Amino acid sequence: PLCSCSVIPVSVSMHRKGASRGATAAFLLSTPQTGADCLAATYAMLGPVFAVFGPITAFVTGVVGGMLVRFFDVPDKAAPDAESATARVGKDGSACGAGSQPDRGTLWSGLRYGFTILPRDIGAALMVGVLIAGAMTAFIPQDSLEPYIGGGILSILLLIAAGLPVYVCATASIPIAAGLIHMGASPGAALAFLIAGPATNAATITTLWKVLGRRSAFLYMLTVVISAIGFGLLLNAIVTITGPRVPHLGEHMHGEAAPIWSSLWAIVLLGVLAVSYGASWRERAATAVKKIEKGKTNDQRVELAVTGMTCNHCAATVRTALLDSPGVSSADVDLASGRVTVTGVSLNAEALVSA
Repeated sequence: PLCSCSVIPVSVSMHRKGASRGATAAFLLSTPQTGADCLAATYAMLGPVFAVFGPITAFVTGVVGGMLVRFFDVPDKAAPDAESATARVGKDGSACGAGSQPDRGTLWSGLRYGFTILPRDIGAALMVGVLIAGAMTAFIPQDSLEPYIGGGILSILLLIAAGLPVYVCATASIPIAAGLIHMGASPGAALAFLIAGPATNAATITTLWKVLGRRSAFLYMLTVVISAIGFGLLLNAIVTITGPRVPHLGEHMHGEAAPIWSSLWAIVLLGVLAVSYGASWRERAATAVKKIEKGKTNDQRVELAVTGMTCNHCAATVRTALLDSPGVSSADVDLASGRVTVTGVSLNAEALVSA
């Protein structure tokens, strides 16, 4: 369960620990669209056709993009791939971490991330997406833009062009896609927006450019565009054959079970978001108390300004890197301000910045 922001630091970490450029690009392409949160929202808002077709699209796109990078962007001898592969080998010749026992807290950490950190990262964006979709339903007549984005490759290209410069996370893009369908977009055009929007945000492209190189970044973008066009046209053809299976926003739902279940899961989602943000407030309060207590000790205190953090996973990555540095006893990361307070003994500012 990684959103379009948190997948970036994870991918960089994987690459530095030995993952090839192709594998890293594949992970970036496929992961945000195959998270449990994304699949659940897709099924709820766009129906079973999208819920099945979306993950297949993401998987194929990841494989194709990874293979393109693998075959057409061969790293030099001094490239990061070779360096990371060397760094994984310990002094005794064995791979670092080989044979180590799994952390007992791994399951708890995964559940905590899935139910507190991830909802906190995507919650605001998801609510904004729902509000935008609601505004589309309320103020724009149904199928009003069908002559422009209702079918054919032109409509797909238009929504790809709309999705490329706009950042929207994978889950938050789903209600917007539902709103586009309400306005008359074909299912294939909406799918093209779902592919292009989350995969082409500025943070992802910048990271690809710096970590994997400009050729890999170009191949990544090429894969996104070709995938959006190809799978968009394929989905339109499938819907033409099978008949419409994509729900419209605001349509009347027949039967009693559907509204009850929809309301129930909406309440569950709001509950998860509330628990997540409540945990965030408690963590901030605990951090404030720690800062007061640390101010009474004789530990050194270093404050750093860190740019480029986009989500709580970024903050956790920064915190982990600093805690592994010599002499560090604690590291408090404020994501909103980009300020990091490090306390400990014999702290070396240059080493902390490097970490």
